[in-house]
Amino acid sequence: MAAFIAKQMVGNQLSAVKDAAGGGGDGGDDGDDKEKAEEEERERQEAIREAEDRRKEKHRKMEEEREKMRQDIRDKYNIKKKEEIVEAMPQEEPNPLMRKKKTPEELAAEAEQEELDDFTKLKNQIETQVNELKTQIEGKCVMQ
Repeated sequence: MAAFIAKQMVGNQLSAVKDAAGGGGDGGDDGDDKEKAEEEERERQEAIREAEDRRKEKHRKMEEEREKMRQDIRDKYNIKKKEEIVEAMPQEEPNPLMRKKKTPEELAAEAEQEELDDFTKLKNQIETQVNELKTQIEGKCVMQ
Protein backbone atom coordinates (compact mmCIF):
# COMPACT_ATOMS: atom_id res chain seq x y z
CA MET A 1 0.00 0.00 0.00
CA ALA A 2 2.85 2.36 0.81
CA ALA A 3 4.29 1.66 -2.62
CA PHE A 4 0.99 2.61 -4.23
CA ILE A 5 0.86 5.90 -2.35
CA ALA A 6 4.49 6.63 -3.21
CA LYS A 7 3.78 5.97 -6.90
CA GLN A 8 0.79 8.29 -6.73
CA MET A 9 2.85 11.04 -5.16
CA VAL A 10 5.72 10.65 -7.64
CA GLY A 11 3.25 10.50 -10.51
CA ASN A 12 1.62 13.73 -9.34
CA GLN A 13 5.00 15.43 -9.07
CA LEU A 14 6.00 14.29 -12.56
CA SER A 15 2.76 15.54 -14.09
CA ALA A 16 3.24 18.88 -12.31
CA VAL A 17 6.77 19.14 -13.75
CA LYS A 18 5.47 18.34 -17.25
CA ASP A 19 2.74 20.97 -16.94
CA ALA A 20 5.25 23.58 -15.76
CA ALA A 21 7.68 22.69 -18.57
CA GLY A 22 4.92 22.87 -21.20
CA GLY A 23 3.79 26.21 -19.73
CA GLY A 24 1.71 28.90 -21.39
CA GLY A 25 -1.20 26.55 -22.13
CA ASP A 26 -4.86 27.33 -22.51
CA GLY A 27 -7.05 28.42 -19.63
CA GLY A 28 -9.23 25.34 -20.26
CA ASP A 29 -6.44 23.01 -19.15
CA ASP A 30 -6.84 24.18 -15.54
CA GLY A 31 -10.33 22.69 -15.39
CA ASP A 32 -9.10 19.42 -16.88
CA ASP A 33 -6.19 19.32 -14.44
CA LYS A 34 -8.56 19.90 -11.53
CA GLU A 35 -10.84 17.13 -12.70
CA LYS A 36 -7.89 14.79 -13.17
CA ALA A 37 -6.58 15.64 -9.71
CA GLU A 38 -9.99 15.04 -8.15
CA GLU A 39 -10.33 11.74 -9.99
CA GLU A 40 -6.86 10.64 -8.88
CA GLU A 41 -7.66 11.60 -5.30
CA ARG A 42 -10.88 9.57 -5.43
CA GLU A 43 -8.99 6.59 -6.84
CA ARG A 44 -6.34 6.93 -4.14
CA GLN A 45 -8.96 7.09 -1.39
CA GLU A 46 -10.74 4.06 -2.83
CA ALA A 47 -7.45 2.13 -2.98
CA ILE A 48 -6.75 3.02 0.64
CA ARG A 49 -10.23 1.83 1.68
CA GLU A 50 -9.83 -1.42 -0.25
CA ALA A 51 -6.44 -2.08 1.31
CA GLU A 52 -7.84 -1.41 4.78
CA ASP A 53 -10.77 -3.78 4.13
CA ARG A 54 -8.38 -6.51 2.93
CA ARG A 55 -6.22 -6.02 6.02
CA LYS A 56 -9.21 -6.22 8.37
CA GLU A 57 -10.50 -9.36 6.63
CA LYS A 58 -7.06 -10.97 6.84
CA HIS A 59 -6.81 -10.27 10.57
CA ARG A 60 -10.35 -11.51 11.17
CA LYS A 61 -9.55 -14.81 9.44
CA MET A 62 -6.30 -15.18 11.38
CA GLU A 63 -8.12 -14.59 14.68
CA GLU A 64 -10.77 -17.19 13.74
CA GLU A 65 -8.01 -19.73 13.05
CA ARG A 66 -6.33 -18.93 16.36
CA GLU A 67 -9.61 -19.27 18.24
CA LYS A 68 -10.22 -22.64 16.57
CA MET A 69 -6.76 -23.82 17.67
CA ARG A 70 -7.40 -22.55 21.20
CA GLN A 71 -10.72 -24.39 21.32
CA ASP A 72 -9.04 -27.62 20.15
CA ILE A 73 -6.51 -27.29 22.97
CA ARG A 74 -9.30 -26.59 25.49
CA ASP A 75 -11.19 -29.66 24.29
CA LYS A 76 -8.09 -31.85 24.41
CA TYR A 77 -7.19 -30.89 27.99
CA ASN A 78 -10.74 -30.23 29.26
CA ILE A 79 -10.05 -26.59 30.02
CA LYS A 80 -12.91 -24.13 30.42
CA LYS A 81 -12.85 -20.80 28.66
CA LYS A 82 -12.06 -17.85 30.98
CA GLU A 83 -13.94 -15.03 29.21
CA GLU A 84 -16.11 -14.05 32.19
CA ILE A 85 -13.15 -13.66 34.55
CA VAL A 86 -11.13 -11.62 32.05
CA GLU A 87 -14.02 -9.21 31.46
CA ALA A 88 -14.77 -8.72 35.16
CA MET A 89 -11.21 -7.98 36.28
CA PRO A 90 -10.67 -4.61 34.51
CA GLN A 91 -13.89 -3.26 36.02
CA GLU A 92 -12.83 -4.18 39.56
CA GLU A 93 -9.48 -2.36 39.45
CA PRO A 94 -9.81 0.96 37.64
CA ASN A 95 -6.52 2.76 37.24
CA PRO A 96 -6.73 6.03 39.19
CA LEU A 97 -4.16 7.63 36.90
CA MET A 98 -6.28 6.94 33.82
CA ARG A 99 -9.60 8.18 35.15
CA LYS A 100 -11.43 11.05 33.51
CA LYS A 101 -10.81 14.42 35.13
CA LYS A 102 -13.86 16.20 36.48
CA THR A 103 -14.87 19.59 35.19
CA PRO A 104 -15.44 22.49 37.63
CA GLU A 105 -19.18 22.12 37.05
CA GLU A 106 -19.04 18.45 38.04
CA LEU A 107 -17.01 19.28 41.15
CA ALA A 108 -19.51 21.99 42.16
CA ALA A 109 -22.44 19.61 41.65
CA GLU A 110 -20.70 16.95 43.71
CA ALA A 111 -20.03 19.42 46.56
CA GLU A 112 -23.66 20.55 46.47
CA GLN A 113 -24.80 16.93 46.61
CA GLU A 114 -22.60 16.36 49.68
CA GLU A 115 -24.15 19.41 51.36
CA LEU A 116 -27.60 18.08 50.61
CA ASP A 117 -26.56 14.80 52.11
CA ASP A 118 -25.56 16.58 55.33
CA PHE A 119 -28.91 18.37 55.43
CA THR A 120 -30.85 15.17 54.80
CA LYS A 121 -28.86 13.42 57.56
CA LEU A 122 -29.72 16.22 59.97
CA LYS A 123 -33.36 16.15 58.90
CA ASN A 124 -33.59 12.39 59.38
CA GLN A 125 -31.92 12.68 62.79
CA ILE A 126 -34.44 15.31 63.91
CA GLU A 127 -37.36 13.25 62.61
CA THR A 128 -36.21 10.19 64.53
CA GLN A 129 -35.88 12.23 67.74
CA VAL A 130 -39.37 13.67 67.27
CA ASN A 131 -40.80 10.19 66.71
CA GLU A 132 -39.08 8.91 69.86
CA LEU A 133 -40.56 11.78 71.88
CA LYS A 134 -44.01 11.02 70.44
CA THR A 135 -43.79 7.39 71.48
CA GLN A 136 -42.63 8.38 74.98
CA ILE A 137 -45.48 10.84 75.40
CA GLU A 138 -48.05 8.39 74.06
CA GLY A 139 -46.72 5.78 76.47
CA LYS A 140 -47.21 8.15 79.43
CA CYS A 141 -50.61 9.44 78.31
CA VAL A 142 -53.20 6.76 78.31
CA MET A 143 -56.61 7.65 76.98
CA GLN A 144 -59.52 6.19 78.87
